[in-house]
Amino acid sequence: MTKLQTEDQLLRLGLRDRWYPLCPSRQVRPGELTRIERAGEELLLWRDSSGVVHVQEDRCPHRSARLSLGVHMGDRIACNYHGVQLDGDGVVASVPGSPGCALEGRKALRTFPAQEHAGAIFAWFGADESAEPTPLQVPEPIAGGEWDDFLCYVEWDASYLLSVDNLMDPMHGAFLHRNSHTMFSGKREAAFQIRDTDTGFVFEKTDQRGVNFDWSEWVDTGGLQSVTLDIPYPDTAGPGGPFTIVACVTAINEHQHAGFFWRCRKVSGWQRDSWRFLYKNRIEARHWQVLEQDRVMAEAMPDDAWSGENLYQHDIALVRLRRMLRAEAKRQAAALAERKPVRAAAR
Repeated sequence: MTKLQTEDQLLRLGLRDRWYPLCPSRQVRPGELTRIERAGEELLLWRDSSGVVHVQEDRCPHRSARLSLGVHMGDRIACNYHGVQLDGDGVVASVPGSPGCALEGRKALRTFPAQEHAGAIFAWFGADESAEPTPLQVPEPIAGGEWDDFLCYVEWDASYLLSVDNLMDPMHGAFLHRNSHTMFSGKREAAFQIRDTDTGFVFEKTDQRGVNFDWSEWVDTGGLQSVTLDIPYPDTAGPGGPFTIVACVTAINEHQHAGFFWRCRKVSGWQRDSWRFLYKNRIEARHWQVLEQDRVMAEAMPDDAWSGENLYQHDIALVRLRRMLRAEAKRQAAALAERKPVRAAAR
């Protein structure tokens, strides 16, 4: 059972029964042990001899030593403290110091279901460790097919909730990013509406579309939370129509988070080659400039930012989403207190 029990803990570190991206796939290299912290959990990531990634608690079941300081043995890992060996399912394969002891053969290490998609490693953080995860459904633009993408990965010294706010706030594009890329166009005043979907809602300007950062969509499939938005592109940016961003954010701890921004376009064949060339040679640097503006703003926010707010009509999506997240955190906390399995609603 997860160590997180209270409503506030779940809100600050991330709901349970969700898939979260952990890091880019390239950060977990064959033959190495990688330690990270995500969503309030201390994790060990490693690949077996077939390249399959495993995500486990970074704690030896013998004496709680850091397994990330151990030895990679191909299809097993060995704790460097007393040599206890574990496999990718968390089963103790060998206790060299005491062969045949009761620890051998036991599933004694928490292991998180993991998958790789679109250049990132995802893991399921279940409230009930023994329950099967909800199938991972990634948004269409990063599912392959006619879409192509580049993953932009960041780690910021700010709560993940501030990035969620930023992504669901289209109006800041006309101000913070007014000199950036293609976001100089359009009006600096707007009225917004919320439009419900099967998996969340769209927050959109009522009088402007296809001009600037004009809408955001919150998507919660019951398994993965993400935000999708479009940035209009001129013809000089190559084929593929609007530039789509799929974003996921994962808490590292209460004061830091990891951000995953997939930059996507619907292209195939020679158009894909053209888009990829233009992106790497002309467009990518501009996107990093935009992200840097967001980073500076998020990291400078005071810890009590929410308590000092005076919100207005442009912020109705933030209010709705915060209420949704808190209600789900409250529900999960109550279920955890009763030690009942928690299965999330779609929205």
